[in-house]
Amino acid sequence: MKWKVCGMREPNNVLEIAALRPDYMGFILWDGSERYCPTPPEVPAGITKVGVFVDAHLEKIEQAITAFKLGAVQLHGNESPSLCRTLQGKTQVIKAFGVGVDFDFDTLTDYLPCCDFFLFDTKGPLPGGNGTTFDWTLLNEYPFNLPFFISGGIGMAEIAKINDIRNSDLPVYAIDVNSLFETAPALKNAKQLKNFKEKLAL
Repeated sequence: MKWKVCGMREPNNVLEIAALRPDYMGFILWDGSERYCPTPPEVPAGITKVGVFVDAHLEKIEQAITAFKLGAVQLHGNESPSLCRTLQGKTQVIKAFGVGVDFDFDTLTDYLPCCDFFLFDTKGPLPGGNGTTFDWTLLNEYPFNLPFFISGGIGMAEIAKINDIRNSDLPVYAIDVNSLFETAPALKNAKQLKNFKEKLAL
């Protein structure tokens, strides 16, 4: 199972966390976030740089892919399947969805041919970064083979749940962590993340 650290910004902190070798590192390119990072710094080779967008225009996303050498885009708004299709081949496409008790997985069908991964986050007042988990048992209803990230309020308390779901038949590709490992918005605690990685043997 892969892991992603999202909501990064400060260059020194990026290097500190990169030393833990996450598979993905996310930078939020939506100015409505307190973790907004208008100019993502470089990341070491072997770590995929992810740009996180919320209902951005196609041109802005394409420009960012080139300017910041994004290995993936994470789309956290109401982006259409056609927009995802246009981006395919230019970078990895991760389409995020907020999951609540009434979530209908059938709504994902049109996205299947044009996304590399889904990401399931907690449905809340913000597109992401709400700091709470959703009921992961809802994922047992997931009917597709497309691999997905799990996000939303993941911290040390979720270790046992992560081990359970990684040993299930679900196509869980990666765990995405953010706010519960912060000392301040966009500033991650390397010691806590190291402990998390070791506990999960990532």
